[in-house]
Amino acid sequence: MLQWLPYELHTHTFHSDGEHLLLELARSAKELGLFGIAMTDHNTMSPLLERKRIQEETRLHIVRGMEWTTFYGHMLAVGIGEYADWRQLGIEDIHQGIERVHRQGGIVGIAHPFRMGSPLCTGCYWEYDITDWHDIDYIEVWSGIFPSIMSSNQTAFRLWTDKLNEGYRIAGLCGRDWHVSSKKESEPIAVAYLGLAHGDIAVAGEFAMEQTVVDAIRGGAVSVTMGPLLDCTVWHEPTRRVYRIGEEISLHEESEAGLIQVEVDFSARKEHWQLDDQELKVRLTSNAGLLGELTVTRDRPSATVAVKLDGLIWLRAELYGALSGIRTMIAFTNPIYVRQPSLLSDGREEE
Repeated sequence: MLQWLPYELHTHTFHSDGEHLLLELARSAKELGLFGIAMTDHNTMSPLLERKRIQEETRLHIVRGMEWTTFYGHMLAVGIGEYADWRQLGIEDIHQGIERVHRQGGIVGIAHPFRMGSPLCTGCYWEYDITDWHDIDYIEVWSGIFPSIMSSNQTAFRLWTDKLNEGYRIAGLCGRDWHVSSKKESEPIAVAYLGLAHGDIAVAGEFAMEQTVVDAIRGGAVSVTMGPLLDCTVWHEPTRRVYRIGEEISLHEESEAGLIQVEVDFSARKEHWQLDDQELKVRLTSNAGLLGELTVTRDRPSATVAVKLDGLIWLRAELYGALSGIRTMIAFTNPIYVRQPSLLSDGREEE
């Protein structure tokens, strides 16, 4: 049984351009109700020398990583034990660097792909030529504080959706790009809930715990939110089972249907976000467009709808409501995938 645990996956310390120690960052993360962070300083892994001690002191899970910070884009490398060199990479050979990360068993994510770039932020805008999107494990579609209202993130979210429509199975994540822990943010902060097979470092061991984080992101078992936790499942009658976020439903007939259930957990990290009592809308979106819209409240936190699955290759849930006085997307799940009888697992037609 998976446990949904909250992580922040883009952080910095004074070892690059952050303004806090790893210990200060870890303590602040615990205060925010996080289970873990990924340590992703710019072009260095030196803060991880203190990882074991700080992890034991704070009981915060710290995932090893770094952020490649180059002239042509920033890329997060997560779940690596050794420095992955990027310095010889040109604008056309990013895949060579990605292979170095994958050889270590790690994953890569494009950080803030449409943020304003040079000269304001060197390399922040993504320019690398990606020739095979299968190599990309995730895209940071929400970056920064109150990410859903930023136009650069809305463009990143559309890029992610476009790639899903093309048949690529890339996870969509958030990253605060956390540099300062002394400042208390007044605006909403997004966190990524990961569906983990292990929820206790002492029981699982450090390697297995880190691997389950990597597996969750690679497998798309992710729900992103600035408020309550959003979950989505599909009951598929022909196979008599429930499919969860990141999983694949294999159809045997063209006309099969599924019962989609969405559930909002208003108790998850409830001390760390504010949301007025209201009717929230859950939009069920897919490669075929809008499948339906459901209403949830604190008193009625779940809803179901039956949909036809023919023609679909993915579907996800998006939660909308008023947050900090602005009507916006509050949360989104990663997709549940659908394999049509005539399609391969990556969405391409069989030859």
